[in-house]
Amino acid sequence: HCGCKNKAIFPEGIKQSVQYGSRLTSLSVYLHDYQLIPYERSCELLSDVCGCEISPSTLIRAEKTCFEQLEGFEQQIKNLLRQSHVINCDETGMRIEGKRQWLHVACTGEMTYYHSHQKRGSEAMNDMDILPDYTGTVVHDFWKPYYKYNCNHSICNAHLLRELTGISENYKQLWSKEMSDLLINIKTSVDKVREISGYLKLEKIKEFEYCYDRIVCTGLEENPPLQIRSKKRGRNKQTTAKNLLDRFMNYKNDIVRFMYDLKVPFENNLAERDVRMMKVQQKISGTFRSVQGARSFCRIRSYISTVKKNQLSVMKAIQDAIDGKPFVPTIV
Repeated sequence: HCGCKNKAIFPEGIKQSVQYGSRLTSLSVYLHDYQLIPYERSCELLSDVCGCEISPSTLIRAEKTCFEQLEGFEQQIKNLLRQSHVINCDETGMRIEGKRQWLHVACTGEMTYYHSHQKRGSEAMNDMDILPDYTGTVVHDFWKPYYKYNCNHSICNAHLLRELTGISENYKQLWSKEMSDLLINIKTSVDKVREISGYLKLEKIKEFEYCYDRIVCTGLEENPPLQIRSKKRGRNKQTTAKNLLDRFMNYKNDIVRFMYDLKVPFENNLAERDVRMMKVQQKISGTFRSVQGARSFCRIRSYISTVKKNQLSVMKAIQDAIDGKPFVPTIV
């Protein structure tokens, strides 16, 4: 009625006369990278449910878009992890182009960062760009390259309990059962105190330290030093029991750090849970076909894991990322 021709503005992100919207694009990423459905089956599902004949190459382009939009998120997550008081780290094997490579994870209760690399040791950790400048406490499974970094260390006690059980069952030694009971008693006390206070009383810490040192002395009596030197060069080969006892002797502070700092967890289960779904993906696909494909999957899964930890909708968060507005946590 106004006598003028009115023309609406196209929504942001619409560049072609016919194209898929961000909702469908995010759904394709959701199916493959979150639900771990292979490309061809994802295309079949989209065809059956949405009536869209989408090719696998279209899904790959959707992943590429999501990967590119999450570059800023990845940098922010690494910055936040460097500032965290405690982080959990772990690594596991993964196959890329049919070759064995490694997946590394650094995480907290609010965020996750995955990193794929050809190596398992410090070269890969340096490339992650978190631990070289980290000054807090890193929880790990006693993988020696972690000790190259100038930060506090906490050893996963769940692993130690399994090793202590093995020593008790296979070598019938007393110290291992006593040490296992002590670690569980310390954990019980720490869990109770954590609910009402931020620290364990000094007299209780002294009591646990005394028990710890006494058990180590018992272990030394059960595992005396070898008197006969081997003719081979280098150190004498020790028993599994003596190797574990040496770890308890030399890394006491790292083993019971959860007693001194109640923010430090008893075990490394957080990192192991974050690794678990990545192992499921490997069981489904067998291998990544390219290094870039592995990098893309790691970055997107870092985002998905972080979103899940913050109890947000994964589908909406992926769409926000594709629209250029990814979620970034602010908790350190």
